[in-house]
Amino acid sequence: MKFDGLYPTKHAAETRHSLHTHRLHRGIYVLPSIFTVANLLCGYYAILVALDGQRPNFDKAAIAIMIACLFDSLDGAVARATGTSSAFGKEFDSLADVVTFGIAPAVLAYAWGVRAMAVPEAFHLTQLGWLIGFFYVVCCAWRLARFNLQGMAKGGNRYFTGMPAPAGALMVVAVVHFHYTPIQDVRLSLLWLLLLVALGVLMSSRVRHYSFKDIQWARRLPSLTVVVVALLLGAIVNFSRITILTLASAYILHGITLELVRFTRHSHHSPLRQYHRI
Repeated sequence: MKFDGLYPTKHAAETRHSLHTHRLHRGIYVLPSIFTVANLLCGYYAILVALDGQRPNFDKAAIAIMIACLFDSLDGAVARATGTSSAFGKEFDSLADVVTFGIAPAVLAYAWGVRAMAVPEAFHLTQLGWLIGFFYVVCCAWRLARFNLQGMAKGGNRYFTGMPAPAGALMVVAVVHFHYTPIQDVRLSLLWLLLLVALGVLMSSRVRHYSFKDIQWARRLPSLTVVVVALLLGAIVNFSRITILTLASAYILHGITLELVRFTRHSHHSPLRQYHRI
């Protein structure tokens, strides 16, 4: 005879266990979202200090977006490590990236490279500046939406299709961090806007960029890897301006270089295939 009022039945015990498991999983899912919220907070802070227009604040905005790049990499790593990847987390991360790596760099680029000039020629340049900044934001949103639909490039997780949005933002803030005094020359401002256009085109293009996702950090790696990482971290801490600018530039150029090599090989092998068919 069962005394359901005194002792829990098997069904009741299973129900309580499932509720406990659900609460546990709900708590775990919050963990990667914390890093996404931190990413979003950095982007919001960068927009506020960039709009202030003070010279030291431009560097603060640049550093905030750099920190956001770290949070953006951590939320995905934590989600994969804990098995808590979800459709909600993916969409939330993309929305945060539009703010932090789209709107914030565009506002910073406009405030630092266009709005700060006090010359008569700057009127039309100001109009061009906000238009190109909007173009950059659209390209960033386009890149993130395409990634949500198509994912990585064909052949695994080694390559992104198009330059990732954090890389474009990092290039913008690396230049500002390297020389945080606002631009006062019209010619330099035009070059700065051309850089924004190029970054937007690279984000919305199909040029492949290495993702670093195939590196298994949990496995044993050569001791030289530890030395290189330590030297790199030391260079970022002590010589952040030149180191971050060099790394951002190298990452962008490596994608362009790989695409040129791939195009050259394809154009070289195509006539050979046609010759063999004949």
